[in-house]
Formats: sequence, C-alpha cells, structure tokens
Amino acid sequence: MTQSTASTEELRTTMVDQLVKAGTIRSKPVEAAFRAVPRHEFAPEAPLVQAYAAHDAVPTKKNEHGITISSVSAPDVQAMMLEQAEARVGMRVGEIGSGGYNAALMAEIVGTDGSVVTVDIDPDVTDRARQLLDATGYERVRVVLADAEHGLPDTGTVDRWIVTAGAWDIPPAWTDQLAEDGRLVVPLRMRGLTRSVAFDRDGDRLVSRSAEVCGFVTMQGEGEHAERLLLIRGKEIGLRFDDGWPAAPDALNGVFDTDRVEQWTGVTVAPMEPIKGMQMWLASALDGFCLMSVDAELDTGLVAPQNKRANITLLDGDSLAYLAIRRTAEGAEFGVHGYGPNADRVATALVEELQRWDRDHRQDEPVIYVYPASTPEADLPAGRVITKRHRRIVISWPQAGQASKTTITEKGK
Repeated sequence: MTQSTASTEELRTTMVDQLVKAGTIRSKPVEAAFRAVPRHEFAPEAPLVQAYAAHDAVPTKKNEHGITISSVSAPDVQAMMLEQAEARVGMRVGEIGSGGYNAALMAEIVGTDGSVVTVDIDPDVTDRARQLLDATGYERVRVVLADAEHGLPDTGTVDRWIVTAGAWDIPPAWTDQLAEDGRLVVPLRMRGLTRSVAFDRDGDRLVSRSAEVCGFVTMQGEGEHAERLLLIRGKEIGLRFDDGWPAAPDALNGVFDTDRVEQWTGVTVAPMEPIKGMQMWLASALDGFCLMSVDAELDTGLVAPQNKRANITLLDGDSLAYLAIRRTAEGAEFGVHGYGPNADRVATALVEELQRWDRDHRQDEPVIYVYPASTPEADLPAGRVITKRHRRIVISWPQAGQASKTTITEKGK
C-alpha cells in the first residue's frame, strides 16, 4: 500500500468516525457506503484534507460572477439526507443534481439489485460525473442530461428521489414518477428558509417525516426562482423576500435614521441548542416575515442582528423589527430591535410570537404538507399556506397555538 493510499484511507476513516460519533450517520448501510466510496476521487479539485473535511463542500463550478453553481456537498449534509431517505437494497433511486459522489454512495446502499440514475441540466456537470463514476467502478449508475423540472425520461417510477439542489417548488413530475409508497428528500425553500424535508407520498399529497436545516446551490432551469432583495441603506443592509414584497418599499427610506427601540423577551437558549423550530414558527406565524442581510464588507455596526447573513425580520409598512441576541450566564436571550415610526408596535408583535413559540411550541416541529396548486382552501389542513406555481405548501403546527391559516402567494416564473 502506498503512502498516498494509506493517507486517503486514514482520512476517510476519520471522517466517517466523526459523522458516526456526531449521530449524523445512524445506520449501518449509510456508514458502510461512506467507508467504501473514495470521496477524494470525486473531488480532485480539492486537497485531500478538504475533500475529507466532514463539514466542507467542494465547489466544482462557478458562474461568471464567481458564485458557486455546482459542488460536491459536505459529507455531513449528504449523510443527513441519505439517512432521511432510508433507501434499501434493491430500490430504484433518482438523484436530481449530479456530482458523482452522492450517486456512488446511493449505489452502494441499494446494491447491484437496485438502480441509481442521476440527472443534471449542465453538460459540464454530467460529463464530469460520468467520467468520475466510470473511473471509480460505478459504471452501473445512469447519468442523464436533462432539466429535472420534467422528471427523468425513460426511467419509470422511483422508490426514492434525493434532490441535491435548492428547490423553491416541487414540480408534478417528481411525484408522478414517485412510487405510491415512495419518499422525496428535497432542500425546499419556504419563506426564505431552506429545510431538507423528507416527504412520504400519500396519494396526491406529500407529508413530511423530518426536516433539517441545510443550504444548497439553487436550482437551475425552469425550476429556478430567485429571491428579491430590497436595499434600504445603500448596499449595507438588504431585506430578502421569497414572497410578500412590500406594497410601498419607498416607505422604508430612512428607517434606520430613527431611534432604535429595544425589547427583550425572557426567552433564552443554551449554548449549541438548535433553534430551527423557532425560525419555522416565526416564518409561519408572521405575515410580514422576511430576512435581513448585512454586507460584511460594508458593515458599519449600525444594526446588531442575531445572524448577519439571514436574520429574521418583521416588516410593517414604514417600520421593521429584527431578531437580536445578548449573552447571559446560561447561554443567550433573544430580543428585538425596532426602527421606524411604529417601532414599538412591530417590535412587540415579534416579541409576542417569540414568547408564544417558547410557551407553546418549543419542543415541536411542524408537519409540512404539499398539495397540488389547484387544491381548494377548504381542503387544506390548518397552518400557513404558501401557494407556489405547482404546489400549495402548508406548514402545520400542533393545534394548541396553531399559526393562523393565512395564504401567501409566491410569484413564480
């Protein structure tokens, strides 16, 4: 065994051991796949240490603006989604978004009695995937060049879909090609928040079984949908919208020239405590929900959001309030900073929903339903209804303190 081979095996063993210890890898089939597939062979652009870093993606293609449009996802994210999928030996699995490595992992899991097909819209990506799969002994994986918005040609139904690009909607083709008892795992964007959701098919609807925080490069082709950005202090501060673009955006001109209002909630979190449920509650409970971003290079320190890349914000006409945080002996306390003529009112509204989450839903996760876009309102369960081009998505919480049944219509292409 050469020194180079020994080092790759050691790195791969360390990576998998870390994922098992963290609980990201939970099942023997997923563990065996990660131990078998040489990740570095699918990430030749990266140094070995980066290729086997448990939390690092490897960019493989960028656009003319330097933005990554294709990558080998981080091992912890791939493991999480494979665990969500629960694929088994003999299953037919379809992947949307090709890189090669994830398809090889799936091929190990389903075995030679199963089948794996991976599709991508970019010929550079599919050519690369085909070359790397052939070079590593995974010739049995089928690679297709197509826009996945229309499903996979000449494939029939699949038992599992795994989508490895950020999706704004779920086109009908994905469920049309999903077996009656099949599962779709997709990084779905809802009101600006992306969750890797494992959906089981239930007739003409999908029902979530799990949802995990994640981030992916966005879908290309007919399924592409860009967020809208409203700059409100030069280029330093922007508000990001999936839906609910303000009726009078100019009303926010000079909003940060007003005095800041601070309110603190008494809601605390321990170090490293996950708060994904809180984010989803606020996204489903607040009509004026959006996300604030602060440009790191232009940041003057004027605002102090909890997260400067994508911070929860409530917009109400000419005023807004955003999520803030301060350290405590036990961890941290959430608060709200408000600006504008009605800063007190909008800050109070955000505070009350934070407290409501803490009181009624701190241990809860919502069920996410996906229905055809033609489904009448009366036939939907209670919750936040988000109407997209193909689907009506419902974020539904346990009935105690249920978010109001409010419909948001997102403008598709």
